[in-house]
Amino acid sequence: MLVVREIQEYAQIRTKARAYLCYIMSRNISQSMEGGTVESVISKIKNLKEALPQSEVIFAIDGNGTQIVNNISSTSKLNGIGKGDNRSDRAYYYKTLEEHRCILTDPYPSLVSNELVVTATFPLYDKDDNVLAIICIDITLKNILKMVHPSSINSIFGRVSKIVYASFSVALFAVAVLLFIKGVTSFLHVGLDFSNIDINQMFKSTILLTLSLAIVDLVKAIFEEEVLGQEKRHSEGGSHETMVRFLGSIIIALSIESLMLVFKFALTDPSKLIYAVYLIGAVTSLIIGLSIYIKLSRQDEK
Repeated sequence: MLVVREIQEYAQIRTKARAYLCYIMSRNISQSMEGGTVESVISKIKNLKEALPQSEVIFAIDGNGTQIVNNISSTSKLNGIGKGDNRSDRAYYYKTLEEHRCILTDPYPSLVSNELVVTATFPLYDKDDNVLAIICIDITLKNILKMVHPSSINSIFGRVSKIVYASFSVALFAVAVLLFIKGVTSFLHVGLDFSNIDINQMFKSTILLTLSLAIVDLVKAIFEEEVLGQEKRHSEGGSHETMVRFLGSIIIALSIESLMLVFKFALTDPSKLIYAVYLIGAVTSLIIGLSIYIKLSRQDEK
């Protein structure tokens, strides 16, 4: 479940990550190119490991996609291997040739470490625009998020945020349970004596139960999205579904309250019906405002 959340965060910071990695690679490779050859550049790519200590593997391939140096890695099982391997079927190879520039791939599972990684590439061309070599850097998805997105779920702040959201979810769920118990007990005391049923009390019980349901719905959305990291469902509210669903439940509760006031004032004091009308008008305004918000949110997401 957390993998889905990580991929979502990566999609948001991908442009920034590519710009950062391409800058680091360009700065180091350009310095190595001064007065040197492609061979001298490749022999110095280990300097990139110092510039990007979070990298998992650094290597270089030629214009045909064949790895021309062994892996440079701080992990023993990845270091010193790979020379001569054919990489021409890898996305980072043909995308670099296609886009003719430094690129950053989508996350994919590493065949060696079995973790999700992304690959940044930096192509070297001769004066005739032929590919001489492509410098490649593999970085795990978790590390790229830590590097470029400090508020990532993998950071300390992210882990603290999950604990905070989990705590609030538990507290809100407890409130929902208390509202549910109060709503149920407020009409159960009449037992089977239906002649003693108080309509006003029934309306109040309905409001309590509706609020309880609204809070449970809110807790479910917060816990799934912020704690478990599940993908957000794109329904009526799109990425703002949590607030939309909660406000929708509140609008239902207020509508029930206004209906209760209409019946109450119609029977007891018709002169106060205007207050029920005011409440109905306020509920209508909430519905209109929520509708506008949903429409603008959809346009923004598109």
